[in-house]
Amino acid sequence: MKLNVVPARNGFIWVRLGIKTFWKQPVALSGLFFMFMAMLSVFSFTPFIGSFIALALLPVSTLGLMAAAREANLDKFPMPSILITGLLTDSNRRKSMLLLGLIYALAFFGILGVSVIYDGGIFAGLYLNGGSFTEETLNSNNFQNAMWVSTALYLPLSALFWHAPALVHWHQEPVLKSLFFSFIACVSNWRAFAVFALTWSAIFISFAAGLALLTVIFDDSEWVAMVLLPAMLILAAMFFTSSYFTFLDCFIKDPVLA
Repeated sequence: MKLNVVPARNGFIWVRLGIKTFWKQPVALSGLFFMFMAMLSVFSFTPFIGSFIALALLPVSTLGLMAAAREANLDKFPMPSILITGLLTDSNRRKSMLLLGLIYALAFFGILGVSVIYDGGIFAGLYLNGGSFTEETLNSNNFQNAMWVSTALYLPLSALFWHAPALVHWHQEPVLKSLFFSFIACVSNWRAFAVFALTWSAIFISFAAGLALLTVIFDDSEWVAMVLLPAMLILAAMFFTSSYFTFLDCFIKDPVLA
């Protein structure tokens, strides 16, 4: 396994391949993403411990979505069990995947802990216990500081775990090595990832703006409310499908599904 540094334009290619692959198996990939969201939602009903479990399962779940994208790219139908493929393997890789989940959850809670310093726990409380954002809360300097500090801290955490589950599962790398190479791959290919992020942001914003424009033209917001959520979830499923190609392109060795 060797790191591959790619040009910035590959970020756009990742998006295009993700969308193209999604439409090979739209029902299966949409269904798997809905299952992924439903699983996280179920755990989130239990304050604190439920959120911790949901976070700990994220590496397994995101690997499952990558594996589903790989199956679709090979013109195969991904079965529901592929969502937990990281656990349906040998004991060493399963332990590594669970350890990744534990580290991720602890690190995320650590970020929320840092945010408490800035706003006394309002931002962390909203994440853990749910609730709505009031205008007063959003305009609060303390809340905004907590939000932006959390975002700044989450970016390197995301880079650490972007490729780590795939490296553990497909390349059988140790946990610490997978985290290290995931971070280095993201940093080394930051231009491509910037294009990737900007392209997806443009897609999401353009779609939302288009629906808003149709609402104004036809003066009917009910159908927009009905279409917006499932459409955004489908776009999110496309996004996770495209994440497989970021992994495939950043490392020279082609993974073999086990």
